[in-house]
Amino acid sequence: MKTIVFIGTLKSGSSREAIKVAEQLGYYTVLLTGRLDFLDNRTDFHDVHLMRKCNLNKMSELRDAINNLISYGLDIKVIVSFLDARCYTAALLAEEFGLGAFSSQVMSKMKNKIISRGLISGTEYCPNYLTLSGDNALSEEELKKKLPIIIKSPKSTGSKDVYKVTSYEEFIKYYNIFKSKYPNRSILIEEFLDGPQYLIETVVKENHVNIAAIIEQEITFTNNHFIVTGYNMLIAPPKKFYDSLKKAVSDIIKIHGMKKGSCHLEMRYIKGKWKLVEINPRISGANLNKMIEISFGINLVGEILKIALGEVPDVKPKFKKYTFAKYVISPQSGILEEVTGTEDASKCSGVEFIEVLPKKGAFLKPPVTMGNRYACVIATGDTEEEAKAYANLAASKINFKLTSKPNNVIEKVESDK
Repeated sequence: MKTIVFIGTLKSGSSREAIKVAEQLGYYTVLLTGRLDFLDNRTDFHDVHLMRKCNLNKMSELRDAINNLISYGLDIKVIVSFLDARCYTAALLAEEFGLGAFSSQVMSKMKNKIISRGLISGTEYCPNYLTLSGDNALSEEELKKKLPIIIKSPKSTGSKDVYKVTSYEEFIKYYNIFKSKYPNRSILIEEFLDGPQYLIETVVKENHVNIAAIIEQEITFTNNHFIVTGYNMLIAPPKKFYDSLKKAVSDIIKIHGMKKGSCHLEMRYIKGKWKLVEINPRISGANLNKMIEISFGINLVGEILKIALGEVPDVKPKFKKYTFAKYVISPQSGILEEVTGTEDASKCSGVEFIEVLPKKGAFLKPPVTMGNRYACVIATGDTEEEAKAYANLAASKINFKLTSKPNNVIEKVESDK
């Protein structure tokens, strides 16, 4: 039986949609997961034909699980993950079992921001940066010449462990936090890039880079974190803009050595020049696959699976719709008692998709990572402005009713989450 093995998934978003596509393509789907709640709610995963509990942090356990699948007579065609934390592991396993669709070496380069910066150092796409290790912190005089800066962990994802620094006092604060939290890890210091930021989704086949989507990001600076709360799909970018972006994206991907696979880049456009914020060896998470499908009729995770299967991807738009995705965050901390306004939001003009993630009893807080975005509305319109207005209006109707609890209760909820 032709089988695709998935290493981990989330309840929704790109990783979840990939499993659904695999089933639609006629493959037997296997999910290896450490999530006990998934196993307890097995009926929620009707598209997963076989689910097995596995410690995803232990390669030996994963190997044993895959060998067991082979012993059952399953014909494994692909081992893959659409999760940031697992895509590299899946690539290693695929190579080990002779199914090396995507290069683990390339993934390793992209996932480590210091290595990635070193690769593009000297190109026009690289922002000014330096790395700090051990106890070699910058002096106050050296730092003031560089402000404002961004300080981050080289393995940060989803805006976690990324801070804007505007003073020496802030630098020392976050530097000490990093050294305490990650004592053996270098720290990355970058110039602050001031300009519009874009997310570029790509697929690569036989060294040819295809841009599947270009999305302008609306960034909310809150709680000293950069949280993307809005996504505007560009359906007809100006030729000069597109050509310069295509060259930058192709150059950067080539430098990292990707010949086959998928990746997304976040880039800033500053005075007609492109600067790389980061590159990641996977499709974006959350609801980006859904947004691309609504905008262009392309199921991007399906096209990525085609690449893994040795087939030719098709990212040519079937149609084009102005589309905007709005994410809802919580300005306060507390225990969720009730979500209101979802039905009203669904009745708003242009709304194509609504997702509310937290359930009653969940602990909500102001965002420190992208994972602290609690609802999403995707809307379309006849213009960019209209799509954005529709999405913002619908999102504004969704409200989280919170109640505060004693600290020990909140801490318990956080640890259970």
